[in-house]
Amino acid sequence: MTGTSSLFLIVAVPFLASLAAVFLPSDSRNPATWLAGGTTLFCLALAIAFYPSIAGGAVVRQEMEWIPSLGLNLVLRMDGFAWLFAVLVSGMGFLVVIYTRYYISPDDSVRRFYLLFLAFMGSMLGVVTSGNLILLVVFWELTSIFSFLLIGYWHQNPAARDGARMALTVTAIGGLGLLAGVLVIGHIVGSYDLDRVLQSGDLIRSSDLYVPALLLILLGAFTKSAQFPFHFWLPNAMAAPTPVSAYLHSATMVKAGVFLMARLWPVLSGTPEWFTIVGLAGMASLVLGAYLAMFQQDLKGLLAYSTISHLGLITLLLSLGSPLGAVAAIFHMVNHATFKASLFMAAGIIDHETGTRDLRRLSGLFRYMPITGTLATVASAAMAGVPLLNGFLSKEMFFAEAVATHADSWVDRIAPYAAVLGSALAVTYSMRLIHSIFMGAPPENFPREPHEPPFWMRFPVSFLVFACLVVGIVPGPTIGPYLHVAVSSVLGAETPEYSLAIWHGFTIPLAMSVIALVAGTLLYLAIGNYLEASERPFLIGRLNGQRIFERVLVTVSWRWARFLENVLGTRRLQPQLRLLVSVAFAAAFVPLFVGGFTFGPVASSAPDLAFAGLWAIGVACAFGAAHQAKYHRLAALALLGGTGLVTCLTFMWLSAPDLATTQLVVEIVTTVLILLGLRWLPKRSQALTEPVGAMARLRRMRDFVMAVVAGMGMSAVAYAVMTRTPPDSIGSFFLEKAYSEGGGRNVVNVILVDFRGFDTLGEITVLGIVALTVFALLRRFRPAPDSIGRPEQQRIQHAHDEAAPDREPGATAAEYLFVPAVIMQWMFPVIVVLAAYLFLRGHDAPGGGFAAGVAMAAGFILQYMAAGTVWVEDRLRILPVKWIGGGLLISLLTGLGAWLFGKPFLTSYFRYIDVPVIGKVPTASAALFDLGVFSLVVGATVLVLIALAHQSIRRLRAARIGEQP
Repeated sequence: MTGTSSLFLIVAVPFLASLAAVFLPSDSRNPATWLAGGTTLFCLALAIAFYPSIAGGAVVRQEMEWIPSLGLNLVLRMDGFAWLFAVLVSGMGFLVVIYTRYYISPDDSVRRFYLLFLAFMGSMLGVVTSGNLILLVVFWELTSIFSFLLIGYWHQNPAARDGARMALTVTAIGGLGLLAGVLVIGHIVGSYDLDRVLQSGDLIRSSDLYVPALLLILLGAFTKSAQFPFHFWLPNAMAAPTPVSAYLHSATMVKAGVFLMARLWPVLSGTPEWFTIVGLAGMASLVLGAYLAMFQQDLKGLLAYSTISHLGLITLLLSLGSPLGAVAAIFHMVNHATFKASLFMAAGIIDHETGTRDLRRLSGLFRYMPITGTLATVASAAMAGVPLLNGFLSKEMFFAEAVATHADSWVDRIAPYAAVLGSALAVTYSMRLIHSIFMGAPPENFPREPHEPPFWMRFPVSFLVFACLVVGIVPGPTIGPYLHVAVSSVLGAETPEYSLAIWHGFTIPLAMSVIALVAGTLLYLAIGNYLEASERPFLIGRLNGQRIFERVLVTVSWRWARFLENVLGTRRLQPQLRLLVSVAFAAAFVPLFVGGFTFGPVASSAPDLAFAGLWAIGVACAFGAAHQAKYHRLAALALLGGTGLVTCLTFMWLSAPDLATTQLVVEIVTTVLILLGLRWLPKRSQALTEPVGAMARLRRMRDFVMAVVAGMGMSAVAYAVMTRTPPDSIGSFFLEKAYSEGGGRNVVNVILVDFRGFDTLGEITVLGIVALTVFALLRRFRPAPDSIGRPEQQRIQHAHDEAAPDREPGATAAEYLFVPAVIMQWMFPVIVVLAAYLFLRGHDAPGGGFAAGVAMAAGFILQYMAAGTVWVEDRLRILPVKWIGGGLLISLLTGLGAWLFGKPFLTSYFRYIDVPVIGKVPTASAALFDLGVFSLVVGATVLVLIALAHQSIRRLRAARIGEQP
């Protein structure tokens, strides 16, 4: 095997270009078009440059360490099959970019389109070049996400939103199945490396887990390639812009499923289960897709169902377990991409120039658009399998494999008949497409006057149609060498002898082709008028996959969810907490009860009376908070803060100053957060202050017992952990390696930013997502006026009048709370210095990015309370969303930087550097990662607190003037 550092570029460059598109001007299409065109052309040139390396059967492979201890590394590999798809993805992307330049309206966001388009292209290139199955699944799911965004690009269109939602739901469920199947295969083989998996075919097929793995992987493949019974999402995705349909739904994303089946063909095929499941799905998709395509009145709908049919043809070929069948399947993948992408682009031209895609309104366009009509006719003929076009060659290979005997099964016996039937129906819908649009009477009442499009808009169609002709006439010199490289990389030593000659004599496959062409033509002549007038397919018109999907969603997301809500849900918080605590207690108690639970040796020293007194204060505060919650919420909050301070002092007492520092700053911010949210709580019921009855006492006693049991259980577990010292404690490892390998004396911080840096990266990512979610929810939340008690309104009004009768709306929280604003403003530079101090000392002493970030956030929120939202946002320009994005980017780039030196992701580096006057100063790359943590924590905390502050100020104003907040 050979390696090259440029292999990662073919995947990374589209993502980098996607990020660069964010900074392009939004009022012009040209910069984004040049960026996308240059990126796709670069990836195409890079893929072509790999051909000499893989032409002789070699595999280009590059690997970067990610989690080497688990065998999870970033591995990209390119063999002939991956190379063919890389050229297809990048080359088709270049043509679609040219086409999009003239298709997308200047009123649409071209920058957003190319941002998503390039990210999808990078994801698809990642799928075809992944050398690790886990990495393949990651890119697989990315294609689902970006296709969802591209399908819903015209988000103002309800059909686009529904189609995008359906596509994401179906393909994402399949992606979860694929992940489970990959995990099963990794368990069987003992590795997720694709090279090792491809060498373990006998081991996988002989395993008891083969059938579960097969079903799960086929779930992912069938959903992505829209195979029966998951075919219904593809026609509904036709609400997407036509460039999306031409790229995703003909040449790339829908090919991912059949690509995966072909990639894993050497290890999964050849069993009765593979033959039956894959064969039935392919046969059903072939015939059903072709049958439904005949009845479509929308031009793109016809092409969508024909895509399902042709993907079914490929699936059926792969099911046969025959090497020649695999050759024909790979050949047809390329052929289908060329003629179907050209047809989608031609459909977009027709829609763009006439204003409609309705086949019942389109007719006689050949006299207005002769060039487009000729190109579409040739592409349709290739789709129908007419001789001297590329579709004929792969379809004749399909017929040859269909008549061969592969297994003693009724599926194998009916395969030739299904092949002829599907091909005949393909001729019928191809003829309808051309006849309905370009032949017949002149068009009437079009939204636009039809005419030929600009040359460059038509150029991609012309190029692809030319490829259909050249491959169909001289297949050997044109596609032959590249097809052989792709086939041999999949089949290896099993690569059969095959011929791409146009003429093989009078054979059974040739007879089947003639029968399909004649039968399809006669069928269209017989029922063409019926097809034009039909509203739904004959016999199976009511079997609508979209309707079934929507009913399933209603059942799951409405009926079942409503049932669970009625059983488990409540408007009161206490029952939900009761359920949560009960489930958590059971989850902890059952394994301890089954596995046994013992304490370590009890300390013989006398108890520390000072420590016991400290905890007595904490317990008293906790009881007081619970008691005051029903009478005075502010007093309850103060007592709750007392328990937090006792916890902080406990950490200090037990020699955990880092935890104490974090606990202290979190306690401060949490108190402010609850203070801002106190006024949102509904007014206290009068029943809370009345004498309670017997049932109420029982409920409170039950809650008290649950709290005591759960607390004692947690205390017992904590005590058992602290009194038992395992012989192989991991703590000793961190104590020994923290300074020598992490460069820091603060072991806790070194663990967070170095040893467990990947966990921290995931945690701060979740924190950022939660902050954005809370902000979005609070931005839409408007507390009802009646949730503010009348006495409270009167108190607020009185306080406002007494403090400043002439104050304008927009008073600050400090004025309402009677806190001198000048003190809050003077505290800001002090808090900034404190945050910097905590951050800079964090690697060697208590502190760190998280504690510093929370402290900094507290300083910002004080300014909001002191000076008001308008003043702060005009003067300070905090922009918390950018803090979140910048922090996440810094942390990620710090991890990626280790790769530049050949180290695993997030490997840290430290050394001492000589600074004039100061002397030796310790530096560590982990400090940059901690800077990212600091930035994200500041942004996330401030974003939530800003949302709460806005809502609180709005609520106070509403209470003062007595109107809707």
